[in-house]
Amino acid sequence: MTYDFGSFNNWGALKKVALRTPAVAFHSDTRIDAEWEKLNYHSRPDLVAAKQEFIAVEAILGKTGAEVIRLPDGAGLTLDSLYTHDALVVTPRGLVRPHMGKPARRLEPKVNGAHLESLGIPVIGEITAPGQLEGGDLVWIDRNTLLAGVGYRTNQEGIRQLSKLAGPDVEILAFDMPHYKGRSDVFHLMSCLSPLDADLAVVYLPLLAARLVEFLESRGIKFVQVPDDEFETMGCNVLALGPRHAMMVEGNPETERRMRAASVNVEVIKGYDICRKGEGGPTCMTRPLVRA
Repeated sequence: MTYDFGSFNNWGALKKVALRTPAVAFHSDTRIDAEWEKLNYHSRPDLVAAKQEFIAVEAILGKTGAEVIRLPDGAGLTLDSLYTHDALVVTPRGLVRPHMGKPARRLEPKVNGAHLESLGIPVIGEITAPGQLEGGDLVWIDRNTLLAGVGYRTNQEGIRQLSKLAGPDVEILAFDMPHYKGRSDVFHLMSCLSPLDADLAVVYLPLLAARLVEFLESRGIKFVQVPDDEFETMGCNVLALGPRHAMMVEGNPETERRMRAASVNVEVIKGYDICRKGEGGPTCMTRPLVRA
């Protein structure tokens, strides 16, 4: 069996997406008790509530018509394996297994990649130490242009290796990320930049590099700005289901209002146990494999 393959923008209609349910990632109360503090969760996730919240996520994805691939459990996975976006990178040549900046997550790419490879989706290589790379630091602007955030999760060596694997027709533009809350925080480029369409993105400007702001403006991309008091509640972690159609976490009413004012169809999920406690929003929980 072979699959169509490619996700070289961050806003096209989802056609195929991989995810791991909390029933698999959180697994049991025993796993949750053993890991949530070590993994820097804000508070202990509730397994029953997480399962209920994720039902709504899958229902929204189902309405888009996208094929949903459920990833299995595997050796060495943690609660963080719920956030599948980070653990694989899609390139025009195939999937790349990253060497993740968070040590506790470094077995995820092998488990996820092996399952997708068994379904006919090619895995073309991996990032190796001292390179570091996580999917949340990468944003496709178009088929030939990939933005990368350089910070505590992704470094220049990881980007150099990815450039070689992705091929000579892909230009990777790197932008420095701020220290913000430090090495232990979950902070990626997509924490403050979420495309909604070819010419629209949700942004939190205070944490974007000035060069990046100027680049986005030069490409004609307009901004839906997240207010200061909604950044911490994940107002910027927005998944495009298609052009101007997006999923976001509840509790960000002004960001939602501004998105709707920009003609965005907004789907709101509760996301208390599956998103806020682990700082992984709708984008983090999904690994788009094919977009229109």
